[in-house]
Amino acid sequence: MGAKTKGTGAERELVHLLWAQNWAASRVAGSGSIKYPEPDIIATKDKRLLAIECKITKGDSQYLTKEEVADLKKFAAIAGAEAYIAVRFAREEWRFLRPEELDVTPTQFVVSKKQALKHGKLLADVLKSPKGI
Repeated sequence: MGAKTKGTGAERELVHLLWAQNWAASRVAGSGSIKYPEPDIIATKDKRLLAIECKITKGDSQYLTKEEVADLKKFAAIAGAEAYIAVRFAREEWRFLRPEELDVTPTQFVVSKKQALKHGKLLADVLKSPKGI
C-alpha cells in the first residue's frame, strides 16, 4: 500500500471518528494539489470550525513542509477556523497539535512521537475544549 493510499485511509478514519462524536466532518479530496490552501479535513459543530492537516507514520518523527503548515494557517485565518495538525504514530491514538506547537528546522516542521504523546491533545480533549484553547 502506497503512502498516498495510507494517508487517504487515515483521513477517512479521522472523519469517521469525528462523525461518531456528532461533528460534521468532510475530507477535502485532493488537498495540496491546487493553488489554494486547503486542509485535509474540515469539521464543524455548534459554530466551531476545525481545519485539520493529517499525518500518519510508523516512524518516531513526522515531518511537514513549511508550505503545508503555512497553507493550514492561511486557510484557518480566512475561514475563522482552529488549525490543528493531527498525527497518529503506529499503535497510538490520534494526537492534535497547534501549528505553533511544532518544532521547526531550517527547512521544515517536525513532530516527534515523544512530543506528540507529551503535549498533543487527544481528539476528545480537542472537541470539548472551548474555541481557541
